[in-house]
Amino acid sequence: METNRGNEGILSDELAGQREEVVDLLKTAYFMELETVMNYVSNSVNPDGVRAQEVKESLEEDIQEELGHAQQYAARIKELYGVVPGSTEFSAGQMSLQPAREQTDIVHVIKGVIDAETKAIEHYTRIIEQTEGLDPVTQDMVIDVLRDEQGHRKLFEGYLREYAAEGLA
Repeated sequence: METNRGNEGILSDELAGQREEVVDLLKTAYFMELETVMNYVSNSVNPDGVRAQEVKESLEEDIQEELGHAQQYAARIKELYGVVPGSTEFSAGQMSLQPAREQTDIVHVIKGVIDAETKAIEHYTRIIEQTEGLDPVTQDMVIDVLRDEQGHRKLFEGYLREYAAEGLA
């Protein structure tokens, strides 16, 4: 159906195919964020021990930020004439962020967060590259989210260095 959106950039009918590609990338990002929320909840509750407290608190603080990212991605999917997917389209992928066998294994949690943040950074960088010159609104939003994810990874890399310096990682 023709909509007369010829001069509207990514929203134009002529760019429908490229817009659908961007929407697919955003759907992946949306599910990555929601999976991160699930895993941050479990990893902010499950670990035991005094040393785990700071990591648990950090994850607890990040839950709302990650949920906010998912909400941003959902809104942008809708703005690009996509349909925000439901749970039946979800497929888990963050194996490294699954709860540790030993609840005192905080290094497992730290490494899992670093791995998940690295994968998010890689995917968001791909979205930024894909939207270059095509969709500056999506690109700008993803750049902001990317900054947050880089900060999260940097924080947890610091935790890992501390554990390594003490011979615990």
